[in-house]
Amino acid sequence: MKQKITVAVSGLNNIDSPGPGIPVIRALKESNNFDVRIIGLSYETLEPGLYMHHLVDKSYQIPLPSAGIDALLERLTYIHNQEKLDVIIPNFDAELANFMKIENRIKADLGISMFLPTQEQFDERHKANLYEFGEAHGVSVPYSKMMFSTAEIPSITTEFTYPMVVKGRFYEAYIAYNAEQVANYFNKLSAKWGLPIIIQEYVFGSEVNVTALGDGKGNAISAVPMRKLFITDKGKAWAGISLDDSELVDIANKVISSSKWRGGMELEFIKTAENKYYLLEINPRFPAWVYLAAGCGHNQPEALVKLALGQNVEPFGNYEIGKMFIRYSYDMIVDLKEFEQISTVGEL
Repeated sequence: MKQKITVAVSGLNNIDSPGPGIPVIRALKESNNFDVRIIGLSYETLEPGLYMHHLVDKSYQIPLPSAGIDALLERLTYIHNQEKLDVIIPNFDAELANFMKIENRIKADLGISMFLPTQEQFDERHKANLYEFGEAHGVSVPYSKMMFSTAEIPSITTEFTYPMVVKGRFYEAYIAYNAEQVANYFNKLSAKWGLPIIIQEYVFGSEVNVTALGDGKGNAISAVPMRKLFITDKGKAWAGISLDDSELVDIANKVISSSKWRGGMELEFIKTAENKYYLLEINPRFPAWVYLAAGCGHNQPEALVKLALGQNVEPFGNYEIGKMFIRYSYDMIVDLKEFEQISTVGEL
């Protein structure tokens, strides 16, 4: 008999640059161990997941990360009093800092479990620190440097050659071929995500990604590699295929073992023509394509919930190779009353 639990999930913006929330929910709904009631946590009233009632049982708006941990705690306490939450799975980089700060507190005070990276792990894998992370854990990483002002652009060319990659603090990256483009991307990304902006050495090759789960003790519960087959203008995978790549899995396992990573993660790599792998980013949560892992036999969100609840989780075995995901979009018809309710009451 399946264990009945209530899980709150954020990241419901299932749009052209989708959040991981809906794929995480789909995986949890297919759990062999849990009968899951899903509580959606939203920041915007037009997040499509709010209106996907076949997946999300009830939704609540929560304060933006900029509101701080006190506002978040107050709101989560209210939601818990209504829904009796067992587990929360935050899925946005920008919100993780607040959730990490309150993880122990809500476990002690409310009995709600999470399974998140430690503050040290979160900081160490940050884009601005990734080059040092690679050196510390024996993984090749393109050289990178933080930039705080466009006045630094002339000096950048003493360390980098064009093209170079200009990255936002949390999201988005662009390839710049001259100083003017660096300045344009700097202004665009800093206005959206704040400082610093990261300048990274450009490495030519094909992009391959890994969705993985670490148990916090150095064990990789799962690592499933994927190659993008179709990429949107925002650089997001719209189709991908699971790979037979033992070397890539070994690198992911090495990162998890060395860092003792706790929770879900996505590792983004470039594979060069010489078959060398360069780690471009570590995202400290599941990617939006995590449902592919479930389709390959590794239900990572279900395993994360088990870890959060203190249950024993053994590493998955082999995963299915050659499984593809293909995204699609469709129009939902939503009653205006629902939009008004989430907008005014903050619940749906």
